[in-house]
Amino acid sequence: MKSISPAITFIGVDDDNLDLFEAQYPLATGISYNSYLIADEKTAIVDAVDARRTDEWLALLSAALGQRNPEYLIVQHMEPDHSGSIRALMAAYPDIKIVATKKAIDMLGDFFEDLDFSDRTIPVTDNDTLQLGRTKLSFLTAPMVHWPEVMFTFDETDGVLFTADAFGSFAVSTATDAWPSEARRYYANIVGKYGVSVQTVLKKMAGKDIKVIAPLHGPVLTGHLDRYIALYDKWSRYEAEDKGTLVAYASIYGGTAEAARMLAVRLRENSGEDVVMIDLSRRDISYGVAEAFRLDKLVLCSVTYDGGLFPAMHNFIHHLSVKGLRNRRVGLIQNGSWAPVAARIMTEMLSKMKDMTIVEPVVTLHSRMHNDNIPVLTDLAESIGKA
Repeated sequence: MKSISPAITFIGVDDDNLDLFEAQYPLATGISYNSYLIADEKTAIVDAVDARRTDEWLALLSAALGQRNPEYLIVQHMEPDHSGSIRALMAAYPDIKIVATKKAIDMLGDFFEDLDFSDRTIPVTDNDTLQLGRTKLSFLTAPMVHWPEVMFTFDETDGVLFTADAFGSFAVSTATDAWPSEARRYYANIVGKYGVSVQTVLKKMAGKDIKVIAPLHGPVLTGHLDRYIALYDKWSRYEAEDKGTLVAYASIYGGTAEAARMLAVRLRENSGEDVVMIDLSRRDISYGVAEAFRLDKLVLCSVTYDGGLFPAMHNFIHHLSVKGLRNRRVGLIQNGSWAPVAARIMTEMLSKMKDMTIVEPVVTLHSRMHNDNIPVLTDLAESIGKA
C-alpha cells in the first residue's frame, strides 16, 4: 500500500501472470487493477478489482481500514476487470452503498442478477458532490470512454483525479516507464475508437487543479501532468505524435518482406525520419495499431492470397478502421504471382476511413522483387518522404 494524498491510499493489485488482456492484447509483465481507499470522517473505495485478485485486494482493504467499515464504493466503470470483486465486497461489508452513474447502476443487475441492490445505490451525474469530511468529491460523467456508464471522480481537496480506464497502461502499477509506449498501446487499442468522447471529457477536466491522475491500470501519474494530458488530446484528435513511417507487411515466402525492407532503407536515407517495420504475421497487431497512431505515414505491403488480401493484413486494416485512425498518408505495395489484387482491396478498405490519402506510385510485385521494381520503390519512398 502507498499513500497518494493525506486521505488516499493505493490498494490496487498487480496481476503478473496474465498473458492476454481482454483475451487478445499481450502483456509483457502483467497489468494492475487499481483501487483506492479514501479515509476521512467517512470512507470511500474507488473501484474494485478483477475477481482473479479478490482475496488479495480484500486483505489490502482490511489492513488499510483497520477497525472501520467503508461507507461507499464508487464504481466508475462496470467492466469485469474492475467490478468482479463487488459481490465479495458486499458480502464482507453489507452496509456499503454504491455510488455510480445511473447507467452503471442499471448494469449491476446484468452482472449480479442474484444480488439485491435496492436502497444500496446512490446515482450521481456531472457536478454532483460527496462530502466525506475534509475531502470533497465531485463527479464528471465520461460516457463512451470507453463504455457508456463511465465517470471520473475528482478529489477537490487534494487535486486527485480518478480517471477510470482513461490514462491507463498495459502495465503493472510500479511500471513508471509505461508512459508513453504501453499507455499509447492501451489508448489506441482500447479507447481509440472514442476520440470524440475523450475530447468531451478533456474539456470537463480543463480548469481543474489536478495534481495527481489515478487511472485503473498501470502507474499513478504525478508531475508534469500536462505531458500526459497533451498526449491524450493528440491521440483523441487522431493527430500523429511524430513524423515517420510505419512499414507494415504481410509476407508468405519472403518476397513482399524483401520489398518492405528495401523501402524502409530508402525511407531512412531520404527523410531521416523514424521508420518502424512490423511483420504482421509475427508481431501482435496491437503494436502495429499503436505505431500507426504515433506516426504520420503508413506503408501497407501485402501479398495476394486466395484471390483476396492476406488475412494478417486484412485484420490489421480492419483494426485501424475500427479504432478510428484517420488523417494519414498511405503507400501501398502488393504482390501476386498471377493476379495481384491486394492493392485494390486495401484501397477499398482505406476508402471507408476518414482522410486517408493514397500516395503514388502503387508498387506491384510479381512473385518476388525484381530489378525493375527498385526504381518504383525509390519513387514511392521519395513520395512518402515529401508527404
